[in-house]
Amino acid sequence: MKRPLSKTLDTSRLKRLGLSGAIVLLLAACAHDATQSAQGPQPTPVILVSIDGFRPDYLKRDVTPNLNALAASGVLADGMRPSYPSITFPNHYTLVTGRRPDETGVVGNTMDDPAIANEHFSLGNRTALIDRRWWDEAEPIWVTAEKQGVRSSTLFWPGSEADIHGVRPSDWLPFNSKMSSNDRVDHLLGWFDRTPDKRPRFATLYFDIVDHSGHENGPNAPETTQAAATVDTAIGRLVEGLKSRGIKADIIVVSDHGMAAISDRRVIHVESLSPAKTFHMVVGGAYAGIDPTPGNEAVLAANLTKKHAHVVCWAKADIPERLHYGHNARVPAFVCMPNDGWVIEAGKWKPHNPNGGDHGYDNQEPDMTATFLASGPAFQPGTHIATFDNVDVYPLVMTLLGLKPLPSDGTIAPFTPVLKQGASTGTPAASH
Repeated sequence: MKRPLSKTLDTSRLKRLGLSGAIVLLLAACAHDATQSAQGPQPTPVILVSIDGFRPDYLKRDVTPNLNALAASGVLADGMRPSYPSITFPNHYTLVTGRRPDETGVVGNTMDDPAIANEHFSLGNRTALIDRRWWDEAEPIWVTAEKQGVRSSTLFWPGSEADIHGVRPSDWLPFNSKMSSNDRVDHLLGWFDRTPDKRPRFATLYFDIVDHSGHENGPNAPETTQAAATVDTAIGRLVEGLKSRGIKADIIVVSDHGMAAISDRRVIHVESLSPAKTFHMVVGGAYAGIDPTPGNEAVLAANLTKKHAHVVCWAKADIPERLHYGHNARVPAFVCMPNDGWVIEAGKWKPHNPNGGDHGYDNQEPDMTATFLASGPAFQPGTHIATFDNVDVYPLVMTLLGLKPLPSDGTIAPFTPVLKQGASTGTPAASH
């Protein structure tokens, strides 16, 4: 809509400039209005925010006024079930692909692949993190968005540093754990300071301090509550930053998993299940992936699959179907699931603080429940939904972006009651 001339031009300046100057200013104002009119209303950006390790009950500790305000102005879920194993990289990739870890190929934070020789995937191996071969079994939102002409920007997200299917986000940064929560927000807001055609339509934002504190101090420690408060302040900074820029965004806040308290009195040593020479520990902690050493396949199988206190182990082919895990070649030969709050150790696989916290347990354990809340033009205010599976976030985001999704394990169904009329403009992802 055109602004009134009195708002556009300073009449005292017109008198000083004379008729010719007035004409120049008038033409410039008209050109500006024409440009604004040609651009028309800008599409609503979608910002997907992850607070690693943030349990839903952290919202009830009286330190998260900004997150609670977002939930009150939009939708809050009772919780969100992570996929198994309930750890960081597999669940972050599931959130942006709608496919479970067994299908995405990101089956753990630590993994091996017989088809990728001489490379071991781990969080500390940057060479592996940027190698698309570990990620190419699925396609995340930002890749599909870029392919369909929608600009995407990732302020940290597992996988966003690799050229998955040969495509990277328009904007991305190498992960920097030392960047403060407020600096992360400011960097993201900087991408929105551009002209509308250069702003991201889809953006991600990632915070890890709550997870770090949960591991080091435990989920019930005051340090973890303070970490939640720090992130909440950053969320408030994001909301105010968008508001000051006149940008109305759909903000979706999730976590990848919860956190359980552990104890040095609740430890299972794999050597107590089978002799050390019979196995190679791929990963340990709140779940374990174990391969046999050559020639010890039958011995290890017999030992691990016996009945044991506080842990159950399966050959990968026998993992319960409800976990949707065990078919991918990257899943170790045996998977062991300790009881909630117990850890399974061998060799180097020990928690940072044996009396802190951990995750990776059965995804149906209450302690593993993740957080979901959302607010923005697409969401009905003051609404509530029951606990759902995290594969459903993908079709929600694709719907909000109006993009054609790839087949996934998710469904838009949990969100249809809380979306405003006209918000569901995309095609829901197929479920199977």
